[in-house]
Amino acid sequence: MSGMIHVTDENFEAEVLQSDVPVLVDFSATWCGPCKQLKPIVEELAGQFDGRIKVAHVDVDQARNSAMKFGVMSVPTVLYMKGGKVQDQQIGLTSKDKMVEKINALL
Repeated sequence: MSGMIHVTDENFEAEVLQSDVPVLVDFSATWCGPCKQLKPIVEELAGQFDGRIKVAHVDVDQARNSAMKFGVMSVPTVLYMKGGKVQDQQIGLTSKDKMVEKINALL
């Protein structure tokens, strides 16, 4: 499986919470400028860590319950999850290097 998977409220539990590999969850929105800047970085990480982590994209306007459940108040918000639990998070636009650091801490 390569690339990002689109996650909604309906499949959040199966794709993220029950995942047997760590998950990078990118909460974003189509109207968010910084989200658009972060998207190519997240897509690149999905390829770079293919098979070792799952990369999930969540549009907060289409998955409001999941966003509320995890306290997402602004986008972009990236959650680093393992075993169904949040291990770390980043809010706002961030660098690829910082994201790689956090992914490596999950592995």
